[in-house]
Amino acid sequence: MRGVFAGFGKSRAFAVLGRALVPADRVLLRISGGRVGVGAAVGLRTLLLTTVGRRSGEPRQVPLLYVERAGGYVVIGSNWGGEAHPAWSANLLAHPAATVSRGGRTIDVTGRLLTGDERQEMWDAVAAYWPAYDRYAVRAGNREIRVFLLEPVSR
Repeated sequence: MRGVFAGFGKSRAFAVLGRALVPADRVLLRISGGRVGVGAAVGLRTLLLTTVGRRSGEPRQVPLLYVERAGGYVVIGSNWGGEAHPAWSANLLAHPAATVSRGGRTIDVTGRLLTGDERQEMWDAVAAYWPAYDRYAVRAGNREIRVFLLEPVSR
């Protein structure tokens, strides 16, 4: 199913539609514990990331595509190719402790901003899964899109 949407995913129309669906996706993922969401319905791996608002201190949730690598989850702060970084990425930089809900489980994670070769390796892995990220990088202009590894916290 991902292949059907991969080409459409590169379009501006998809970005507009995707932004409009984020609130519904967030609700579905929250209610289902990360089992059911808009992305999952079309065959995309999606998790619900809960960060702490850097100004408000309140929980903030966002659905994100991910790939599993290095024992954690790699997520991309593409903001659909917008010129500004998404709020969740600034929240994660300010407060790296977060939670991930996926597949009916919620786990504590620590977000780590990737740089250099490690960033490129993880970018390539996620872009291979969802090629639209390469188009988003072009649209983002001078902004280098943030790439994070969400590492599970040992209990």
